Amino acid sequence: MPSPDLGQRLLAWYDLHARTLPWRVGPAQRAAGRLPDPYRVWLSEVMLQQTTVAAAKGYFERFTHRWPTVQALAAAPEAEVMAEWAGLGYYARARNLIACARVVADEFGGQFPRTGDELVKLPGIGPYTAAAIAAIAFDRPETVVDGNVERVMARLHAVEEPLPAAKRRLAGLAARLTPTERPGDHAQALMDLGATVCTPKSPSCGACPWAGDCAAHKKGLANVLPRRAPRAARPTRHGIAYIARRADGAWLVERRPSRGLLGGMLGWPCSEWGEAPAPAPPLQADWADPGAQVRHTFTHFHLHLSLRVARLDEDARPERGFFMPAAEFDPASLPSVMRKAHALAAPLLKGF
Repeated sequence: MPSPDLGQRLLAWYDLHARTLPWRVGPAQRAAGRLPDPYRVWLSEVMLQQTTVAAAKGYFERFTHRWPTVQALAAAPEAEVMAEWAGLGYYARARNLIACARVVADEFGGQFPRTGDELVKLPGIGPYTAAAIAAIAFDRPETVVDGNVERVMARLHAVEEPLPAAKRRLAGLAARLTPTERPGDHAQALMDLGATVCTPKSPSCGACPWAGDCAAHKKGLANVLPRRAPRAARPTRHGIAYIARRADGAWLVERRPSRGLLGGMLGWPCSEWGEAPAPAPPLQADWADPGAQVRHTFTHFHLHLSLRVARLDEDARPERGFFMPAAEFDPASLPSVMRKAHALAAPLLKGF
């Protein structure tokens, strides 16, 4: 049975070792009376879904520089927000980000609700994100369980049941430790412990404030827990991307449907993605096959995207998509898979 002072030891460790993050109010700042900005907490938590801290930092800093408040983000054109999000992936998050900002600005006067039960009603905010915002921004005793916390709990209690089946049990174990004092710091401390000490591989047990209570450490299982059920193999889908440039330098692009994969993002006209997709050029042209192929992995499948390129006259009229002038086209505003395709095709269409 873990010692009753686990929480105090964790907070003492956090006070000394808390990570410095652009969205965080650290323990010393918080002790001095500085309160977290709920907008920045929310934005960071949405960005960190399925994304690493290292990848999210730059995006967060650009977003908050460009849109420093939830009202500013709510007023931003959707296309600009989607372009700024490009490269972070999981683009439904960006669409929900805009929708949530507008609800908070229009219906709540720019103030985020304070409880998990209220927050979870907002677009794009699930139970985890609601708990994180309530705990970190408003210091409410909500239990915040991400992958780091699951790993710490699995090792602390030597839970042998594999993930994802063990998720509910691990969340219950974490809930037992959630304090009524400094719950926001406790939540961040647990996440920091998992991210910096109780790491997936080669955990630094000698630096852990809980090593003496850790059942996995005592049993020599820290390197193998948590266990995970075998993952099903990802299928491979195929598609064709049509990349064309007009004689005046404009690129033929299209905005993908708001729902579905890469929803709302700018990209190249494509065929369907499947086992044997049929050609689907956006207009009649002399499409060349350069033998180039983009390979990209999404959450549930691998994609092999073959390229077709064409040079078009200035009077070309596409059946799908629209021409974007070269001065307005920025490859950085494309999602990763489309940027890869541009990198391969641009040299072939150079000179236009």
